[in-house]
Parts: sequence; structure tokens; C-alpha cells
Amino acid sequence: MLELNVIFEAVHRWLEGILPQGLVTLISALGTGGIVLAFLSILALFLVWWERKVSAHMQQRLGPMRTGWHGVLQTIADGVKLVQKEDLIPSTADRPVYFWAPVICFVAAFMAYLVIPFGRGLIVQDLNIGILYIIAITTFTVVSLLMAGWGSNNKWALLGGMRSAAQIVSYEVPLTLSILGAVMLAETLSMVGIVQSQAGGFWNWLIFRQPIGFIVYYIAATAEANRTPFDIPEAEQELVAGFNVEYSGMKFAMFFLAEFVNMFTISAIAVTLFFGGWNAPHPIFNFVPSWIWFMGKSLVSVFILMWFRWTYPRIRVDQLMGFAWKFLLPLAFLNIILTGLGVLIFRN
Repeated sequence: MLELNVIFEAVHRWLEGILPQGLVTLISALGTGGIVLAFLSILALFLVWWERKVSAHMQQRLGPMRTGWHGVLQTIADGVKLVQKEDLIPSTADRPVYFWAPVICFVAAFMAYLVIPFGRGLIVQDLNIGILYIIAITTFTVVSLLMAGWGSNNKWALLGGMRSAAQIVSYEVPLTLSILGAVMLAETLSMVGIVQSQAGGFWNWLIFRQPIGFIVYYIAATAEANRTPFDIPEAEQELVAGFNVEYSGMKFAMFFLAEFVNMFTISAIAVTLFFGGWNAPHPIFNFVPSWIWFMGKSLVSVFILMWFRWTYPRIRVDQLMGFAWKFLLPLAFLNIILTGLGVLIFRN
């Protein structure tokens, strides 16, 4: 399969003979961003439909069935409806903060895909600090949710935003520590380098040497994405939908789509760090395109996240905070200590 970066390099060289260098660079950047944005938009629509069907089967009900085959057009119909809705802004809202909150939320979810390797050569930019970049850029989500709560000038929205800030900041700590174990074993911060360190077969995947790190990562990342059972910022029983209660139309849709994009981001990072990325389980399966392995593993992880949502009840906010600081954080430190001792003993 022709690598994506080879294609862009060929187009870049062809345009250089026609247009100025600055314009060529701009066109290349916009083209790459457009491809990623189109992929994420289609992916988010698919995941919305898929979660509806998964929840319907788990709860023994039909779910959307009338709009297209098994309701495949229902999400598109919902998108058209949201586009047509009037964009209402509360009269007492802080308009600049209120406007930019959903934009920052979606852009942060979008920019994480700069360094995610979808396959061999299928990466926008292989940064040598790729995993640190993802941790940094996804932190903007908490800023956007806090902006939404504050800018709405609504006490329920503000409480939802404050809960979100406390939750994401708390779970960011064990999440970052859980990633360090994989980085220590791969000896690189590059996402491509981490995948390449797991080549050769499933026995080289880091999940077998980092089971504690994976469990801590998966739980903390679920909380970071505000997914059940950690969706306290959107606790409808207490906060009537939380930080986004004053949003309508496309602004609400941007929050909604960012949640589903983040769910795939969690899964893509988990696959990259712990399940070999684009690598096949065995070298005899290398004839299958690398992006199929990556997407297949990621969608299985997404299904597990959906399974969580429709299985476990929402926990209280005090339980949520205590779980992060009293259980996940010590477990993450224990994983780092064990990993360090393992590296020291076996590599020496």
C-alpha cells in the first residue's frame, strides 16, 4: 500500500513547480487537515449510530429503525435538524466565552490526530514527543468545558463545568503516569517509535508487560472523556445536562461530536501504546493492510467503552474523586516502580 506521506511528498513536489513555496506549504497543510476532518466527521456519525444500536441490543429494544436500513440515516437526519435549529444565546451570557467554548472543545479533539499513526506511513506528523503532545492538547478540553459553564451564566452549567475541571485534572495524573510505563519500555516518546518497538507478533505487545498500566489508562481515559460511569459533568438528575444546558444547534453538536471523537482517540492511543498499533498479531498476517489492523483494534476498544456505558451506573462525585486519588494514583505509581525494577534487572 502506498504510504500517505509519500503521496503528500509527491503532490508537494508537483505543486512546487507551479506555485510559490509558502502557498504550497499552506495548501498541503489545509489538504491534510481537510482529510483528517472529513474522516473524523464520518467516524463520529458512524459511532453515534453504532452506540444507538449497541445500546438497543443490550437493552433488548429496536432503537432507530425507520430512517434508512436499520436507522443508518438517522444520525444524518439529526445533523440536518441541528444545522437548521436557531442558535440561541442567553441574554446574560458572556458572548465571547460562550461562543469559543465548543470551538475549542472540537479543535482540541481534532488536533490530537496530528500524531496518531493509523497505519504504516499513515500519520500526519511523527513528532519525537508525540505522546506528550497528545497529553498536552487534550487538556484543552477541560478549559472548553469550564468556559461553557462560565460563559452560559447559569448556575447548573457552572457547576457542571467546575465538576468537569476537577474530574479531568484529577484523572489526568494517573493517566499520564500509566503511559510512562509503556514509554520506559519503548524508550521513545514518538507514537511511531512505540508501535515499531512492538513489531514481530502479539507476544511483543506491551499489554503483556504493562497490564496494570493498561487498566489504569483505560479507566482514567474513560473518566477524561466524561463517559459513563464517570459522566458527572453531565449528570442529568442533578444538573439538567450540566455544562452544555444552554447550548443549541451546531454549538451543542460540536460538544456532542467531540465526545465521540474523543472516545475513538482513547481507543487509538490504547491500541498504539499497548496492542501493537498497526502491527498484525502474527507476521503471517502482514499481507493485510496495516490500517485495517489499527482500525479493527480501535473499534473493538470503542465497543468495550460502549459496553461500559450501558452496563455500569453513574457513581457519585465524591466516589469519583476518591477513586482517582486513593486507588488509581497509587496503582499507577506501583506500575512505574515495578516497570523500573524490571528494566533495571532484565536489561542489565
